[in-house]
Amino acid sequence: MRSNKLAGIGMTSQRTRDRLIARLREEGIKDARVLDVMRTTPRHIFVDEALASRAYEDTALPIGYGQTISQPYIVARMSEVLLAGGPRRKVLEIGTGSGYQTAVLAQLVDQVYTVERIPELHARAKKCLAELQFRNVRFQLSDGSWGWQQYAPYDGIMVTAAPEQVPEELLMQLAEGGRLVIPSGRADAQRLRLIIRSADSFSETLLDWVSFVPLIKERRE
Repeated sequence: MRSNKLAGIGMTSQRTRDRLIARLREEGIKDARVLDVMRTTPRHIFVDEALASRAYEDTALPIGYGQTISQPYIVARMSEVLLAGGPRRKVLEIGTGSGYQTAVLAQLVDQVYTVERIPELHARAKKCLAELQFRNVRFQLSDGSWGWQQYAPYDGIMVTAAPEQVPEELLMQLAEGGRLVIPSGRADAQRLRLIIRSADSFSETLLDWVSFVPLIKERRE
């Protein structure tokens, strides 16, 4: 991350990033690992150049194709909740998007498996993650509602789009003790949920009210 592009200047400088981290602390994010990773991860390379000056505002930004890069608070919150139960070795991410949340996860867990259904975003994220030289991310272009059965079970699953109901397929791909962090509900009433698997039962905790793009479930052939 040493090139000028990755280091950033002006509104993408380290000083600007430090201000964002201070704000995240004020908003209640406590996990030092999450804060340290978000301080050093260049969010500006995951948005269009025209929006780079806004990359370290605590707001969601458009990335094209009707999708957004999540608000930094939400990225930090979901990451913190995922890690709260202890180290996560293998994590599935549903909704790669621009790859920013993927990059954060890749520095916090051993292996990330990430799924995206939009080809252009899938390609862009792979390019960005390669530029950052991450070696512990596998990508798949497909409908994330079905998860990624090939590498299941997962110690953690993070979903960055909101279904109305939690997909059964994702619950079944959780390892025992695994944590699923997912927004769900109607567009005007989405809630972030933490679901933990214990053998064949699941416990659920309701967290923040949130606003995500919908998780689109396509029919299987």
